[in-house]
Amino acid sequence: MPHPIVLKKKAVPFNEHVVLDFPIGRLPSGTAIDVAVHVYQASEPGPVLLLIAGMHGDEINSIEILRRGLTAGMFSDLQRGAVITVPLLNVFGFINFSRDVPDGKDVNRSFPGSSRGSLASRVASLVTRELMPVADMVIDLHTGGGSRYNYPQIRYTTRSEASMELAGIFGAPFLVHKPLIAKSLRKTATDMGKVAIVFEGGEAERYDLFSIHEGLAGIQRVLFHAGMSLKSEALREVKTIHQTLWVRAQAAGLFLWSHASGDVVKKGQKLGDIHDPQGRAFFPVIAPKDGYIIGHNNAAVVSIGDALFHIGTEGK
Repeated sequence: MPHPIVLKKKAVPFNEHVVLDFPIGRLPSGTAIDVAVHVYQASEPGPVLLLIAGMHGDEINSIEILRRGLTAGMFSDLQRGAVITVPLLNVFGFINFSRDVPDGKDVNRSFPGSSRGSLASRVASLVTRELMPVADMVIDLHTGGGSRYNYPQIRYTTRSEASMELAGIFGAPFLVHKPLIAKSLRKTATDMGKVAIVFEGGEAERYDLFSIHEGLAGIQRVLFHAGMSLKSEALREVKTIHQTLWVRAQAAGLFLWSHASGDVVKKGQKLGDIHDPQGRAFFPVIAPKDGYIIGHNNAAVVSIGDALFHIGTEGK
C-alpha cells in the first residue's frame, strides 16, 4: 500500500493519530450524521489493518472492543504500517437501538453498496469506496443478534488460505469455517483481494466482558504477529469447527437451558427444557450429535422452530 496512506485525498502524517469524519446522511430533523474513522500511521511502511465495529447498531460488544482499544492507546505506538478503526459504522442503527438502518435494510447484506442507493447501501459504499482500497487485512467485529449469545469465535473461509492463517493468529476460542455470504463485507473484501475475517462474541445490547477481552486479545495478537506492535498476547488453545447446525425448538413455551455456550455436549444429552406455561407438559431439548455449543438463545419465551443451540463439530 502507498506509504503514508491517503484518505479523503490527504496523506495521513507519520506517527500521528487523526480522526476523519465521513458524512453519511442526515436525520429527518436535519441533523448531519458522520462516521468517525480513526487512523494511526507509523513512520515505517507495513501492512494496513482495517477494524470495523457497529455494522449492526445494537451489537454493543463490538463497539466496546474498539472503544477500549482506542482509549487504552492500543494503536498509539505502531512500529510499522497503519491501523484504521471504525468503532461505530451504523450510527443510524445505534441511535435507534436497531440492528438495521431506518429503512429496515441490513448493512452487511448491502455490499459493495452505492453512493446513490438505499441508506444501508450508502453506508456499505463508504467502506468499499473509501476504506477497503487502502487495507490489507480486515477484521469485522460482531455480536450475536437478538437474544442469541455467541461464544467468542472467528469466522473464516477455506476459500482463502490467508483468512485461515489470520483466524489462527487472532486465536479466538473457536475458529469456525463459514462460507462467504453474498453482499457481505467479508465477501466483498475477499473479492477485492483483502484478507478478511469476522469476530463474533456476546449478545446484542448487553456487555459481555469475556467477549470484549477475547476481541482485544485477538487484535493484539494480529498486531504483534504483523510486526506492528511490540506488545505480545499469550497464545491460547483453539478449536477448529468445520460443521455447524442449529438445534431448534420442537414446541413453543418457556425455555430453560441447562447447558450454554462453550460447553462440550454428547449426542442424546439433554440441553434444556421447554415448558408449557400452564404447567401441563414439558419438552426436553436434546443434542443431535457430539460437539461444542458455540451459541445459544437466552430468550425465556420461544416459538416452535426458534434457534436454541448452535452446535459446532471439529470433524469435516
